[in-house]
Amino acid sequence: MTSITHRIAALFRIKANKALDRAEDPREVLDYSYEQQLQMLQKVRRGVADVATSRKRVELQVNQLRQSTGKLQDQAQQALAVGREDLAREALTRRTAVASQIADLQDQQTSLQAQEEKLTLAAQRLQAKVDSFHTRKETIKATYTAAEAQTRITEAVTGIGEELGDVGLAMQRAQDKTEQMQARAGALDELIASGALEDATLPTGRDDIQAELERVSAGQDAEIELARMKAQLSAASVPEALEGPETPKNPPDQEATS
Repeated sequence: MTSITHRIAALFRIKANKALDRAEDPREVLDYSYEQQLQMLQKVRRGVADVATSRKRVELQVNQLRQSTGKLQDQAQQALAVGREDLAREALTRRTAVASQIADLQDQQTSLQAQEEKLTLAAQRLQAKVDSFHTRKETIKATYTAAEAQTRITEAVTGIGEELGDVGLAMQRAQDKTEQMQARAGALDELIASGALEDATLPTGRDDIQAELERVSAGQDAEIELARMKAQLSAASVPEALEGPETPKNPPDQEATS
């Protein structure tokens, strides 16, 4: 049972592949592949934009924290000036924490900058590949279209195309039917001439006896005409026989000698 199932599945795949091969248009496949590459390129560009946005946000945070460190430094100096060492210590402690945050953010900024550069380079390379694929795609499509047109022209000239093949078969059937009708018409004429069939266009009441009499009469007319022609030939040949052959005349020198 398993073997039969595998064979049925294999047969189904074969049939499906053949159907897909007949329905597949290489130009549509190339256009679809090009669209997929454009979508991929768009995603890469979107990724570059996202990384650049994150890098810019970190940069803004770093600038804000740097301003904060400057403010805390000023506050610490002001606190010392008024004798509030505790406030000055607190301001400096906060300044140290802010400086640590700035260092972390700078590390993130450096990492994001590297990612942005990599993605930008990848986008440029992918753009070059997409442009190259587009050129090849259009070339292949043009070549396929030309080959398809040449094939159709050749099929039209040789008559092996589906449309013209049907026309050729129709012409052949028409010719066969014409020859069949011609043969049938000739056979009917022979049957009518032999008397086996009656001519429906002749007056009613015509029977086979009458047809035989007319045929005999036609034969007698032919015999009478033949006898008349023979008589004319005989009459023309009698005067020639009565005149006889011409006697040759003696030459002048022979008459003088006699």
